[in-house]
Amino acid sequence: MTYLELSAWFVGAAVVAAIVLSVVSGRHRAHLGAMAATVVVLFILTAVFDTVMIATGLFHYSADHLLGVHIGLAPLEDFAYPLAGAVLLPTLWAALRARRRARTGIRATDEDPS
Repeated sequence: MTYLELSAWFVGAAVVAAIVLSVVSGRHRAHLGAMAATVVVLFILTAVFDTVMIATGLFHYSADHLLGVHIGLAPLEDFAYPLAGAVLLPTLWAALRARRRARTGIRATDEDPS
């Protein structure tokens, strides 16, 4: 299995889970603008820190299993994990907030200090 295939499965699972959580949470959905900004920041951080870690020899990738596209020294496949996190975690947060609101009886129009 290549790193690209592994990354595709990982991101696919995160997207499916995010869709399911969005359906469960109803009106309380994660903000797409915030998710996009998070993806940009995480991609920049991944490019910088993965390049530093690879350059210092902390780890390396087998070239046989890579697509061959790099940003700095970081292979493109490395960016799947921050993408999956940026998609899944805000959706999970929104679903948990919706669940808490439903359990405590807080309506969406009521103020929620948290």
